[in-house]
Amino acid sequence: MNRISWDQYFMAQSHLLALRSTCTRLAVGATIVRDKRIIAGGYNGSIAGGTHCIDDGCYVIDNHCVRTIHAEMNALLQCAKFGVPTEGAEIYVTHFPCLQCCKSIIQSGIKAVYYAKSYKNHPYAIELFEKAGVVVEHVELDEMIIDLKTKEKMEYIAKILAVLDKQGADEQTIRTLQEQANKLFTTYV
Repeated sequence: MNRISWDQYFMAQSHLLALRSTCTRLAVGATIVRDKRIIAGGYNGSIAGGTHCIDDGCYVIDNHCVRTIHAEMNALLQCAKFGVPTEGAEIYVTHFPCLQCCKSIIQSGIKAVYYAKSYKNHPYAIELFEKAGVVVEHVELDEMIIDLKTKEKMEYIAKILAVLDKQGADEQTIRTLQEQANKLFTTYV
């Protein structure tokens, strides 16, 4: 099995972080990286010790949940809290950053933003990233990377192919089906 790319690795980390989100409207994760090392991670949720959206619902003002700190901000604040410089770092986010996060990312000195999904990509955010010379790139996560049941699925397919073989399916058909299954489970290579 081949190793996944750095972009896929860091994007997978962001998707795992998003699983910790406490906002019911959108789960977002962000990973800050420098020199291919993770220096911080964040997800969208309430302040430490505060009421969470999953407990009391979102606190919405002007169609925006004001209870939630965005994933990008949580990751940047983690760096600030522990004195970790962000100058020249990169950030991997599950969704395109909002305008406020865009400005914070630029001010923090981050040089590149990688996002998996478009989400209300604000034209002014795009303009600001361009003017600041921040690289912005769409890097969709290959979900097979974090599929923890690949082995079980392959075993199940092997059983099905064995049944087909016992029932008299021709050898070429079984070989073709096996090759197709192999391709399904190695799409990230």
